[in-house]
Amino acid sequence: MLMTHSDRPARLHYLPNGFRVLSAGDHVLCALSGARIAMEDLRYWSPATQQAYASAQIASEALAPK
Repeated sequence: MLMTHSDRPARLHYLPNGFRVLSAGDHVLCALSGARIAMEDLRYWSPATQQAYASAQIASEALAPK
């Protein structure tokens, strides 16, 4: 039987230059907006907070000094 990971969130460990898949899935959720980010579209994350972001603007807002 073919196993697919569609419509299932992935669990990732974010690294400075990539990420490691802990649990396979087809998307992750943006830490601020809650938007669904397809794995092939994932470009922005923080290794320090282990969070994914949907866009550069959202990542900048999340990582800006408070």
